Amino acid sequence: MAVWFGRGDAERESGELARLDRAAADLTAPDADDSASTERIRIRQEALWQARFEGLLESLAQDERDRAAAELQSLLDAHRAAATTVGDGGLAVGRDLNVSADNSSVAAGVINGGVHLSPPPPPVSSQG
Repeated sequence: MAVWFGRGDAERESGELARLDRAAADLTAPDADDSASTERIRIRQEALWQARFEGLLESLAQDERDRAAAELQSLLDAHRAAATTVGDGGLAVGRDLNVSADNSSVAAGVINGGVHLSPPPPPVSSQG
């Protein structure tokens, strides 16, 4: 991403790399264990970087913008392919995953092995 933002300027590329390092540090900071804090940090970083992407693209002439957009799409495609690679029996999730079951059903992200449903045993007479 630093190379993409740098647009051939080594000094700008270096500055972008430092910004990316700070963003990564913010997102992995020890106080990020609190999920509400983590979400606020993520939202802030997302907004900041969205503005940076939009600002750069808007500053380019149309032909440069088209080329930059194609480069960005290529980077995203490569990242998406790498980020969703999982082994056998794995589950890749980009954001939240909610799995729930009701009415005596089964729900799971991954099941390794069989699932058997049977009625519960009858209560022992002393239990009612």
